[in-house]
Amino acid sequence: MPQSPQFDKSGADPQLAAACEAFRQDCVSLRAQIARVIVGHESVIDGLLICLFAGGHALLEGVPGLGKTALVRALASALDLKFSRVQFTPDLMPADITGTNVIAANSQGERHFTFSPGPVFTQILLADEINRATPKTQSALLEAMQERQVTAGGESRRLPEPFFVLATQNPLEQEGTYPLPEAQLDRFFFKLLVSYSSRKELMEILDKTTSNASARIEPVMDGAKILRHQNLIRQVIISPHVQDYAVRLVLATHPAGEFASPAAKQYLRVGASPRAAQAMVLAAKVRALWDGRFHASMEDVKAAAMPALRHRIILNFEAEAAGIDADGVLAQIGEKV
Repeated sequence: MPQSPQFDKSGADPQLAAACEAFRQDCVSLRAQIARVIVGHESVIDGLLICLFAGGHALLEGVPGLGKTALVRALASALDLKFSRVQFTPDLMPADITGTNVIAANSQGERHFTFSPGPVFTQILLADEINRATPKTQSALLEAMQERQVTAGGESRRLPEPFFVLATQNPLEQEGTYPLPEAQLDRFFFKLLVSYSSRKELMEILDKTTSNASARIEPVMDGAKILRHQNLIRQVIISPHVQDYAVRLVLATHPAGEFASPAAKQYLRVGASPRAAQAMVLAAKVRALWDGRFHASMEDVKAAAMPALRHRIILNFEAEAAGIDADGVLAQIGEKV
């Protein structure tokens, strides 16, 4: 995240400038709280904060033990929001997430059905190791992630706002994992890759976790403030040619489309959806405010392209045979757009 000292107030409305500066200060405070327990992973933390302020869900992928769950917990601790965690396992059922109707008795002994809400009725839902549950169970989150509601027993119930799904998953090559349904992948704003820590970072991790020192994270933001920041983000200006750049990036991933890039034609079976363009534009607006600007640039869009697109394209057999992953294909597409 850029660390420039203040929002550029030249020519800006004083009230708007104050709101932008408050947003930046809250971002700094949030990162400082997370850094009390999390070492490194700056780009992943930035991605999570973009999802938070853009109102989107995040998918974190990495091998076990890299701190994905700890990172989500740290973010949840720094926010004054209701938090729930679900450990996804092969025997988990959809009702274990959404809730179900149960038989209850009143004071007169009369029995009736009542809805028992599941852990999805929260504000931050940690879906831990989401790809270790079956696709049937994973699909239980589709309505909640897109429409912010749950339908059960013929009745739709709204989820509290703000609502975020922060999911972790292990690479598909690992034992006991299932691929996420394409419809669910598309509902994640960003897919963030959690990599190994460096030598220096590992030393700091050991200092924090193998001594008597303990860090406590204090909440610095509540739901009302997050909603205000989300509204501010949507007011950031984006020029038509910058927005068109996001559109062209998406169209370049459509292998049979008019604007398909050579890499898309050769390696992709399915391209990105309109949600990818929405994610890039909103992420660009967040990055602009971080940098003290009230207008998004093409560089802001380019920085958001990889995490917004990598989980929304489907490779064909030729890409798999050649050992080319989604990031490799997107890098080739980005060079042509």
